[in-house]
Amino acid sequence: MHNSKGVSRQPIVLVVDDDMALRLLIVETLLEDNLAVEEAEDGVEALELFQRISPDLVLMDVKMPRMDGFTACAEMRKLPNGIDTAIVLVTGLDDIASILRAFDAGATDFMTKPVNWPLLSHRVRYLLRAGEAFRNLRQSEQRLSIAQKIAKLGNWDWGFDKDTVYCSDQMCVLCGLAPVDGRFSHEMFLQCVHPDDNEAVRATVKNALDEKKPYRLEYRIQLADGSTRIIHEQAEVEHDSNGAPVSMHGTVQDVSERRQAEEKIRFLAYYDALTGLPNRLLFTKYVEQALFAAMRAKSKVALLYIGVDRFKRINDTLGHKAGDELLKMIASSLASSVRRSDIFGKFVLAKEPEFILSRLTGDEFSILLTGIFKEESISYVARRILEMLQEPISVGGQEMNISCSIGISIYPGDTEDVEALLKNADVAMAYAKQSGGNTFKFFAHDMNDRAIERLNLEIDLKKALERDEFVLFYQPQIDLYSGKISGLEALIRWQHPERGLIAPQQFISIAEESGLIIPIGAWVLNEACRQACVWHQAGLAQIRMAVNISSHQFRQGGLVTMVKQALDDSGLSSSMLELELTESCIMQDIEATIITLVLLKELGVTLSVDDFGTGYSSMNYLKRFPLDTLKIDRSFVMDITTDPNDAAIITAIIALAGSLGLKTIAEGVETLEQLQFMRQHLCDEIQGFFISKPMPADEVERFLVPGMTLC
Repeated sequence: MHNSKGVSRQPIVLVVDDDMALRLLIVETLLEDNLAVEEAEDGVEALELFQRISPDLVLMDVKMPRMDGFTACAEMRKLPNGIDTAIVLVTGLDDIASILRAFDAGATDFMTKPVNWPLLSHRVRYLLRAGEAFRNLRQSEQRLSIAQKIAKLGNWDWGFDKDTVYCSDQMCVLCGLAPVDGRFSHEMFLQCVHPDDNEAVRATVKNALDEKKPYRLEYRIQLADGSTRIIHEQAEVEHDSNGAPVSMHGTVQDVSERRQAEEKIRFLAYYDALTGLPNRLLFTKYVEQALFAAMRAKSKVALLYIGVDRFKRINDTLGHKAGDELLKMIASSLASSVRRSDIFGKFVLAKEPEFILSRLTGDEFSILLTGIFKEESISYVARRILEMLQEPISVGGQEMNISCSIGISIYPGDTEDVEALLKNADVAMAYAKQSGGNTFKFFAHDMNDRAIERLNLEIDLKKALERDEFVLFYQPQIDLYSGKISGLEALIRWQHPERGLIAPQQFISIAEESGLIIPIGAWVLNEACRQACVWHQAGLAQIRMAVNISSHQFRQGGLVTMVKQALDDSGLSSSMLELELTESCIMQDIEATIITLVLLKELGVTLSVDDFGTGYSSMNYLKRFPLDTLKIDRSFVMDITTDPNDAAIITAIIALAGSLGLKTIAEGVETLEQLQFMRQHLCDEIQGFFISKPMPADEVERFLVPGMTLC
């Protein structure tokens, strides 16, 4: 009985017969049995009615005009709603040929005339129940098929007597099979198994038969197009009463997506997504294995910790996308730079070393070298890496030169612990960076003490601003023509509560690495402007205040706003503020530099290039910068009276500044001879110990008497 949305209805029987009297008798009999009955007098009318009412049972005469029962039955079976309907052909013919023809036409059953009236209702009821059961079975099979399709699950049965494997439709789809009635020999099925897995499948099946145990197995299916599919199979053996195997039944499920997901999870857990290299977790496991093997072989293990020099600046300048591309290129260069044939062919070793390259985090990589018996090979590897990474690299259409710093720790000399080996190499790398980069350092035990000291200093530095521990010292700048003070350079000092007064050389690099240089630089600017305004309001000499601006501040953005805010808050005239920028700072990203410098000049401040001569400035760019002053670096001044080269350089700088309409200030003037040289060669101003060391604010005031001459 058909259901519509789960609601039962009265079974419908369609009676088809051109004999009206017989048709009426059948109808009356069925109506008495509480069945819904529809009538048709020939095959054509029956087909039209069949499509409209979808009967549960058809009782149809064979001999009818226009279309006989055989033809009508065959046509009904072609209709979408005619697959499961019970169709009974009623015939007066009792020959075998007619009966066979009825079944060939798709009849469910047949009845002969004359009709046995007492049995008619019972037979119809039986056929209706059988039809309902058949429809339910087909629906169950359809639901199972849909469920198996969704789950990518198939099933099979293997009968040993005829060596026939029956496969479900989904099983055939999964295995790429095209069977007749879903049947194969077992050998035919094995042909679709990947050649590399074939023997394992055969062995597993044989073992299950021998041991009389179920099995689970994963293997690959190779499809006709060459692609593969990973199958999870479960099966068990059925035995007869004597314990002999008679058949095997199993399921197969496509687990390709699950396995791919598992592989992706495993990859993300153990590998770096950007470079594909082992990550820190996997690298640590490799180190553990390497130390165990080295202990047994009495060999050495070297761990190289590699950090890219100034990577943050590159990342900030070019953007993170270019930074990621650069890291991938560095990973590739590192891999090629430690090829065994290039490195270890130069050394006669008891065993050929192997290496593991890893990306630990950010711009830091590591290389594990095993089987080392000669430490000189480690130095060779490090030098090779430095050379390879110095070759120009093109990123985002821009060619650049990079370098790296390498820290090296060795087992068993430095430590026998995995984490300590990593930590020691990291400490050594930090010292390589502090040495200027582009070099390598072997770990030394006193480095740990210094690293701890540096870490403690960084911790204290983060609290220094909150605790108001910074102070400014000021060093006078003297006009060589008048001998009077023309300006003061503000220089930061850290008044540590326990360590005393700390010079900037000891903490500025830490501030830059930790990002604290930005708030510290802002404090210096604000305090210097405030103090200058206090002196001016007190009636002391109207001199300009020079403040150093770090490259981090210059590149961070917001410098112009910060300067304007400091001037507004303090009330200092902008003409009394000089900003000192390093030569290397302004030579990065020229167009952006020009924009920033122009905006600063519009505020009315003075711009000076600090440490001039130590970097490289193109004349083409220098003349485009809206500068006021060049500060000659103290390294040229210190030997000016004994080294002709330094004297020539200073003379050239002064001449260059004059041609560009710029003033010059010589730093580090410590002797009368140096002062006289500068005056003789028309340098505008000097500063240095000959005049005064940097002093706290209260000591500076004695230099600020209006009209006072110092030289």
